Amino acid sequence: MNVWLVPFPMAPINTKNVHRTNFLLGHPYGTNFVYDEMMVAPGFGEIARVTTETFATVVSLFGTGGLKPGAGPTREEREKGFYDILFLGELPDGGRVEAVVTGDRDPGYGSTSKMIAESALCLLRDVQGEGGTWTPGALMGPALRKRLKQRAGLTFSAR
Repeated sequence: MNVWLVPFPMAPINTKNVHRTNFLLGHPYGTNFVYDEMMVAPGFGEIARVTTETFATVVSLFGTGGLKPGAGPTREEREKGFYDILFLGELPDGGRVEAVVTGDRDPGYGSTSKMIAESALCLLRDVQGEGGTWTPGALMGPALRKRLKQRAGLTFSAR
């Protein structure tokens, strides 16, 4: 890929979640598994703008106690929003794998609220076993993925 990348604001949280899930599942991706996240910038000239906007968003979320009511996207923006996430993997033998996750709503509001609701229902109806400190992927994995596909507008594919 010939693109410009910028830091993804949720990477510090997401990477820890992914590595903990790998650990809880017995290292299915190996003990030397490496995971990181970045965002694609629209172009070299946009790197400063995207980085500044990302930083401002993080500061507004965490530095001032969160967004104020009404500060998010409009209903129309939430419903017309979407996302397309590409995961690129490099295997120990040099092979590559790609996975794609898409969502049919704004990722920050429309889709996240559906994911939270389906996670709660999954915990209530689909998960059995002992308690403990789990990650969503380690505890709910396939059951949650099925719910998100059926009820939350997400798709998952590998290529």
